[in-house]
Amino acid sequence: MNQGRTANITGNTLEQTVVGTLNSKGFRLVSFNDYSKYRDKKGIDAAEQKYGRELLLRNVPFESIYGHASKTEFLLSSALHDKLIRIECKWQQVSGSVDEKFPYLFLNCLEAMPEQEIIIIVDGGGAKPGAIDWLKNTVTSKKYRNKSNLNKSIHVMNLREFIIWANKSFR
Repeated sequence: MNQGRTANITGNTLEQTVVGTLNSKGFRLVSFNDYSKYRDKKGIDAAEQKYGRELLLRNVPFESIYGHASKTEFLLSSALHDKLIRIECKWQQVSGSVDEKFPYLFLNCLEAMPEQEIIIIVDGGGAKPGAIDWLKNTVTSKKYRNKSNLNKSIHVMNLREFIIWANKSFR
């Protein structure tokens, strides 16, 4: 199996773990495309009746800082907990380029993603030394928060930390 295919399979395992974790908390997985088409055709009330109000939407679009169509793995939407959180999943099991894209990911979170709360799940153990620390330090840096005039809450966590967060947040 080539390196790209292996990366897709291991990344999919991370995503499935996120789905399982949030499904156990009462969230229903729905493709963003299906949800938005139904909502646009039948209205928000009909969409809520069909899909519910505790949703984990998959493949959620946004326009990147380059002006290109991009997608995020998930958007968690909870009426019960009053949350709307975009979730990015990054798995890097062996050395590669995922961690080299952290600055691009950070700028997209800050400037292009419309949600005020974003979770970046980074795991796998293959990131270059210092890469995850850089991302964690950067998302909390006042230097960027003050320049952007945005009041976003961006969290960087590994899979274990995400599961603990989900357990505490959705009791």
